[in-house]
Amino acid sequence: MVPGAIVRWGAHVAAGAVLMPSFVNIGAYVDSGTMVDTWATVGSCAQVGKNVHLSGGVGIGGVLEPPGAVPVVVEDDAFIGSRSMVVDGARVRTGAKLGAGTILTATTHVIDTSTGEELPRGEAPAWSVCVSGTRVRSFPGGDFGMPCVLVLRRLAEGSGHDRLALNEILRDHGVSG
Repeated sequence: MVPGAIVRWGAHVAAGAVLMPSFVNIGAYVDSGTMVDTWATVGSCAQVGKNVHLSGGVGIGGVLEPPGAVPVVVEDDAFIGSRSMVVDGARVRTGAKLGAGTILTATTHVIDTSTGEELPRGEAPAWSVCVSGTRVRSFPGGDFGMPCVLVLRRLAEGSGHDRLALNEILRDHGVSG
């Protein structure tokens, strides 16, 4: 833990986790080998697995109320890009990589770009590379882009945090990392 990191009483941070100046709220769980980078926030009761990287400015939503609300879960080996937000009970499955600025909520539509198939809402699939996108929806007032998450690629199970490979995948799709 470096100076400027704040962990509230009642949170659990496992040995071997690294906290840059960041905030971990009450009831949160951060497992070993995880990096909570500068200005990242882990909300109340959020669960963050082993060997996760929460990049600078990431927001992991919390839940203290209402009773029965579902916490955010980020499973082992995930990578959450800078300024991304994962809130409202959303799930980031094992090994998933979210590009910078990705917004994932429990109701976010998730679309596989290789098939056009809609995947479970609010869930970044295991061993995938995901980014924020939009899809056109028609309303009485016109056609508008509604937010969604796009699954750009499936990764081999067990793929590590290869920042260069992630940047290459994002560049191949015209997205910056």
